Amino acid sequence: MAIALACGIAAAEAQAQTRSNAQAEQSRAIRDQSVIRTTPQPGRYVSEAGQAFVLDQAGSLTLLRFERSTETWALRPSSAPRGDTIYRNDAGDQVLRVTTGGGITVYTTRTPGGSPVSLAGPPVSLAPPSLGPVQMFNLMARRSGLVSEAMGRLVRINLDGQESEALCIEALIVTTDAVVRIARSPSARPFLDRLRSITIVEGQRSSVTYSGGDLRVVVDPRRGIAGRPSSARVIRAVIPQD
Repeated sequence: MAIALACGIAAAEAQAQTRSNAQAEQSRAIRDQSVIRTTPQPGRYVSEAGQAFVLDQAGSLTLLRFERSTETWALRPSSAPRGDTIYRNDAGDQVLRVTTGGGITVYTTRTPGGSPVSLAGPPVSLAPPSLGPVQMFNLMARRSGLVSEAMGRLVRINLDGQESEALCIEALIVTTDAVVRIARSPSARPFLDRLRSITIVEGQRSSVTYSGGDLRVVVDPRRGIAGRPSSARVIRAVIPQD
């Protein structure tokens, strides 16, 4: 009797474990299908508000670049109600919302409430540029001149990239563009009064700090483009948030 009871318990436990494994596998399959359905297709898109941008993929990352912009945004997905997926930048701002049916809405400063988009063309690679030593020197000189002109004084550019010069170059372009935007804003310009230099270096973790007159941007080459701070993070480092 004891042996029969033990066998019955073991069989019941085995059946329960089998059901549990099946449910877990089904849940994973549903999640995987959801991710596949809500990953936007690479290509050129245009919103109803007239804003155009390009989407590309780099591993698990979704890359976005607006037309007439030099910045590529690395977006990460997060779950939303109704099975939708929200794509945010590294500052936590919502940039895209993708429905389970594949519909895409883009959110910008011009359309904070969102604007539906439609596919308008084939994808374009958004891989960062690669420059030789002379081209890099000329770029640093041009970027220093651009910022210095905007500030009305000399602003030095320091760049040291050993593992990924391309990533450092992109960080330089994004950072200097952000500084020029701040300088052109009468209300934000005073926050740059102490700015004397912009430094781009590599490190173990991406970051942006503004201290002692130096705007310092650290890129993480191991993470690729996701290891390069966006202009939103640069602006937040310069302008204190309420």
